[in-house]
This record gives sequence, structure tokens and C-alpha cells, in this order.
Amino acid sequence: MVYIEVTFTLTPWSETAQDILTALAGDIGFESFVEEENLLKGYIQQKLYDEEAIKAVIADFPLPDVCISYTAQEQEDKDWNEEWEKNFFQPIVIGNRCVIHSTFHKDIPQMEYDILINPQMSFGTGHHETTNLIVSRLLETELTGKCVLDMGCGTSILAILAAKRGASPITAIDIDDWCVSNSADNIRLNGIDCITVRLGDADLLRTERPTFDLIIANINRNILTTDMDAYAACMTTGSRIFLSGFYVDDIPVMKESLAKNGLTFIEHHENNRWAMIVAEKR
Repeated sequence: MVYIEVTFTLTPWSETAQDILTALAGDIGFESFVEEENLLKGYIQQKLYDEEAIKAVIADFPLPDVCISYTAQEQEDKDWNEEWEKNFFQPIVIGNRCVIHSTFHKDIPQMEYDILINPQMSFGTGHHETTNLIVSRLLETELTGKCVLDMGCGTSILAILAAKRGASPITAIDIDDWCVSNSADNIRLNGIDCITVRLGDADLLRTERPTFDLIIANINRNILTTDMDAYAACMTTGSRIFLSGFYVDDIPVMKESLAKNGLTFIEHHENNRWAMIVAEKR
């Protein structure tokens, strides 16, 4: 898959401005970001790259005193394992119970849950705050025998952890064929046999209407609100949904979407202004 790297320059730079730009860029298809001094590098699939959408984000930026410029460069289509290794992708420890690492890591700390991944794309190593939030919540949730959906699964870190905590069966869905392939590899690496990986989007849910005890959807605000009806239709009384991929400021919009689709807000958690919501069907 070919990605476009867009380097945004913010003047003056501030954490608030960077966070807002990250959220707005995520809404138009950017998948991951690398923060550098006064710069924000965003990555988007070539097929989703829309320069007019970027210009609109900049023109409508809610902080009028911030000037944003950008440059774009195509990234070659390649296996990103070597890139992560060269850039010192380190093992991630969450809650002193779960470690996420790759095959090239040495001296891995011993944890209750060990997740092995080889990210064959540029994103999905588990470093992002939203992944951390959901992993932390999964570690606190009774999952034995639960039927789980990991929507927008990426490298399937969340599906793999759910399986290690006793969930079965599990469905992992992503619109990206590289994610599907990489997920299948990572599932094999972890010796998991209860996860089915599928290529597609929420239309799969609308067509087939499966039911789940728990839905995990770590995507972005616009997709979550657009597809909330499909998620709700796959939930029965007592089913829960973990939502992330949006900011704390987006919580009111998310609550409105949940209520509109017959779901009850339970709680939210925060990490560096990123948010995660737990909701239930009653």
C-alpha cells in the first residue's frame, strides 16, 4: 500500500493546536501521526489523499492566530518492519499486566499477557493513547466466553488480547487489505485460533446482522457516528461497546449518537485529551 506523508508546520506551535489538527486530519482519513518539534507528520493512504480537504481543514482551523503550512510526499510501498526497528520501536507495557512487542525485541519484561506483533505497515504498534485506553479497559473486563467484534482492527492487538483473556469467538474487520493480512500473521504468531479476520466495513454488519457481547471500535469520530446504527443493531440486551479514536471535546457528540441509537453511556476514560467511552444496550 502507498501512503502520502504530509508534514504540517504550525506557527506558533502549541500542544493544543497540534491536538486539534490531529483530530481534524483524522476526520479526513489520516491514520497516524509522528510529532516533531514544531512539526506534525501525518500519514494517509494515497487513494484517500484529498488536497482540497486538507486546504479546507486549514482554512477552517478554529484557532485563528495559528498559521499552518504543509508539504506532501509519497512514501514507497514497502514492508515497514525494518523502518520500525530502525526507529527504535520499543515494547509497550500497559497496566503492568500486558506487554506488546515485536520479534526483533530482546529482554522483554515478563507480564501476564504477552502480545507479539510484526507491523507490516506503518501503523498499529499499540503506542497510540486510544489503544492504551482500550487495552487498559479490556484488562479490567470479564471476557471469558464473550463473543467480540474488533472493528477497524489494524494489527488486531485488541482482538488478540481479548482472545488471551478468554473471549471466543472473535471477529476482526478492517477496510485495509494490508491490515487483514497483517492481522492474520499476528494472530498466528500468538497461537490464537478463535479470531476470524475479514475485509470490509460496517456494511458487513448491516447485511449479516451478527450479534456480539462486546464491540470494540477504535476508529475516528465521524466513522463511529456514521456507523453507530450498524453497531447497535449487532448488540443485544447487556451487550457493551468500547469506542475510541476521538478527543475529550468530542464526547458530547458521541453521547448524542449513542442515545440516538438506543445505547446508554456508562463511563469515559482519558489519556492526553484522547477519550474512550463505554456504553451498553439495555
